[in-house]
Amino acid sequence: MTNMKNLMSEISKFIEERDWNQFHSPKNLSMALGIEVAELQEHFQWLSQEESRNLPNEKLQYVKEEIGDIFNYLIRICQVLDIDPVKAASE
Repeated sequence: MTNMKNLMSEISKFIEERDWNQFHSPKNLSMALGIEVAELQEHFQWLSQEESRNLPNEKLQYVKEEIGDIFNYLIRICQVLDIDPVKAASE
């Protein structure tokens, strides 16, 4: 199981290998984060409360992927702004 520190290191390595730092301004990352959140919301649009709690496995997999994307962008913006996400959440 990957812990937060290892995940952050993996994300940094992934970004550096692709030379994406040039694109990762806080503005761009916050916009990408918002888009990913909208993609997550799309999976729940028009569902009832009950349906949203009992997603079919295929839809649940898509939701899981969007949550992963959101988490990765959130971690990345924290890295760029030198914010500890765990500390920020606890404060």
